[in-house]
Amino acid sequence: MSRIIDRGLEEQSVLIVRMGELTYETLALSIHGYLEGKSVQEQVRELSDMLLSMADKVEDQTFQLIARFQPVATDLRTIKSYMKIGNDFARYGRYALDISFINDQLHGLKECETWTRDYIDEMSEKVLSMVKISIDALKKQDIILAKTISETERSVDKMYFDYLHKLIKGEQANSKCVLSSALMTRYLERIADHAVYICESIVYIVTGEKVNLG
Repeated sequence: MSRIIDRGLEEQSVLIVRMGELTYETLALSIHGYLEGKSVQEQVRELSDMLLSMADKVEDQTFQLIARFQPVATDLRTIKSYMKIGNDFARYGRYALDISFINDQLHGLKECETWTRDYIDEMSEKVLSMVKISIDALKKQDIILAKTISETERSVDKMYFDYLHKLIKGEQANSKCVLSSALMTRYLERIADHAVYICESIVYIVTGEKVNLG
């Protein structure tokens, strides 16, 4: 037998999944723009603003559901987790906008050597795969899939710190490239962290267990 709160929970779930789909679109556009040296800042800004608006709506729904229905513990766990995931998705949008900004200001990888472009391309693929895992796990409420994110996250972390070490050793001499690539790898590392946070929230929604997947 369905409860009155179930419709509200379903609406929140649909909105969160739509945010996830838009998030991937926004990040892919921004990252590929950076890798290809193509300006996409205006398109990314529009999508990022949409994500912020949707995150606000998720937050409003959260307070309405709590105020109107006094949810039981399992419902409250889901409601609060969706609000947290919505904020994580909004952060994705912010990072996408930052990436498109440094692409326009510092000309992306145009000033970089081939090995740097190849390195960031590989790191970007790993990060986008993590984002996709987090979104697919959310859609399916799949905790097994969510937990697979840990291995890739460790690989991304290693790539980030290895790249910083290369910069410290002076393996990249062009100042614009150093600044652009250092910022880009940092944003990618942070996006990967948020993908992990989302997967941790999914495990919490389904099982009530607080896990550390990082």
